Amino acid sequence: MQDAFAYCAELVRAADRDRYLAALFAPAQHRGALHALYAFNCEIARVREAAREPLPGEIRLQWWSEVLRGERSEEASANPVASALLATIEQHQLPAARLLDLVEARRFDLYDEPMLTIADLEVYARTTSSALFALAAQILTCGEAKALAEPAGLAYGIAALLRAFPQHAVRRQLYVPVEVLQRHQVQIDDLFAGRSSVGLNAALAELRTLVRRYLVAARERTAGLSAAALPAFLPLALVGPSLARLDRSDAFAPAEIAPWRRQWLIWRAARNPARIAG
Repeated sequence: MQDAFAYCAELVRAADRDRYLAALFAPAQHRGALHALYAFNCEIARVREAAREPLPGEIRLQWWSEVLRGERSEEASANPVASALLATIEQHQLPAARLLDLVEARRFDLYDEPMLTIADLEVYARTTSSALFALAAQILTCGEAKALAEPAGLAYGIAALLRAFPQHAVRRQLYVPVEVLQRHQVQIDDLFAGRSSVGLNAALAELRTLVRRYLVAARERTAGLSAAALPAFLPLALVGPSLARLDRSDAFAPAEIAPWRRQWLIWRAARNPARIAG
């Protein structure tokens, strides 16, 4: 089993370095469980890239659903991420229903159907990103930090989608809600062709404003955050600086935070929790 947790740690370090760095601030006895949770998230978040077509992706996500329902115990024991995740669920009493909802939400990623409304976008971010924050906090504290997890996940999840906007446009995926694009008179064909416009910049700016409102809500809830739960929320410290760079960037060439600075921002937030949603 230790090999399975070590595999998860390496996967997270390669695929989700921000959460890997944040987990280093957690007590050693909880890092393996965090790595298992985050590795599971990496696996289902990259299904589209791995499968390339919807049907193989559906099959893969269905496999994970069946693992979580206890229907593929033999296969799960041979898969390092699945075996580590199931051990983590048992040890920390994680709600399988929430993990199943996370898998279900990722089915949206497999297809080119657009995100229609801001409400749809919020449901997607709440079911994926907010759930991940809450589950990580539960591993660390034996209780969900629901009040903070929801706005934290909305801010972090939507900011991540904004950073990935160029890649999604190339794949003809649309996470920017259609209602926002219509409000700013953006033609979807222009977006997929990689053509910037005043309207597109205004649409993305509207979403960044929305993310900042979630950050304010998260900031109001950090006062009650326990030191034990802090590592679960450290990646949130990257959202504000990421938005500042997006403000100054072309829609199709977003400026990224340098890796050394990402590490420094997480370290700084670990020393001063007020900076998590600052």
